[in-house]
Amino acid sequence: MTLLSVNNLITEFDTDEGRVRAVDDVSFEAHEGKTLGIVGESGCGKSVTALSIMRLLPQPMGQILSGSVLLDGTDLTDLPIPQMEKIRGARIGMVFQEPMTALNPVHTIGRQLTEVLLLHKDISHDEAIRQGVEVLDKVGIPSPDVRMTEYPHQLSGGMRQRVVIAMALACKPSLLIADEPTTALDVTIQAQILELIKNLQAEMGMSVILITHDLGVIAETCDDVVVMYAGKVAESGSVYDIFDRPNHPYTRGLLASIPTLNTPPKSRLNVIEGMVPGLLDLPKGCRFENRCPHRQDHCSQSVPLLETVGPDHHAACFRWEELRS
Repeated sequence: MTLLSVNNLITEFDTDEGRVRAVDDVSFEAHEGKTLGIVGESGCGKSVTALSIMRLLPQPMGQILSGSVLLDGTDLTDLPIPQMEKIRGARIGMVFQEPMTALNPVHTIGRQLTEVLLLHKDISHDEAIRQGVEVLDKVGIPSPDVRMTEYPHQLSGGMRQRVVIAMALACKPSLLIADEPTTALDVTIQAQILELIKNLQAEMGMSVILITHDLGVIAETCDDVVVMYAGKVAESGSVYDIFDRPNHPYTRGLLASIPTLNTPPKSRLNVIEGMVPGLLDLPKGCRFENRCPHRQDHCSQSVPLLETVGPDHHAACFRWEELRS
């Protein structure tokens, strides 16, 4: 069943140089108990999509211009702010990119964790402390009662990330949005954090939207995938479709850049030549046209629509049938 449905979402920002469209006609669905991965290079609109869902765009610069975000049939874009505040943390939890900036440095872990519980639950302060210790223990933090009295700077990066996850899951939301949850962490800690999210998902039965630029993480953890480029969806489908039957040149380029066991030592990895276009200078046609090895003249003049290329598999490319054959 579909838990979250994002339909034709358009998000824009007012900047000193002019108005930019960071998310352009983006649609996807997150299903109950499943993990949806959103992947793409930096600046492709992944985090802005998440902030749009949460209605946490910086104000007054950012605004949702059109589209809908349906959570169990309720359009979050139309909700008054007080109602949206009740959903954040309770129905939808979010793990932000950098745990040190997500936590307030002048408040203890206990103060920040109990605040979430007291806002969304009708419980006493003592009960909030008890539940806070319980959730810290659940995310694998040793001596959780001691950690409740400590400040963020007293914890390692991995511990801080576990605290952020604990805060996001404290009220047992039905959806967790994890925005680059392993950025700046050691490889071994990254694996632990991803395994933690996976185990908690299985235990709580929640849905997860995992935002990352790491295709290895996508392959390991996700059921469905949305590939974004320059604010638009380039391709979407099951993880098997994306990895075994990629139909967009950008998806193919990303997959080709991953080293494999057969990659010769010290050999040069494949790269996608060129740069992502700036949001103030977007091309008239396909946004990947200037980097695409399969481009044709009409690619620079017309915007390809997201076409159905298989069951629940879509790609925005004029030549997807030729590439498949």
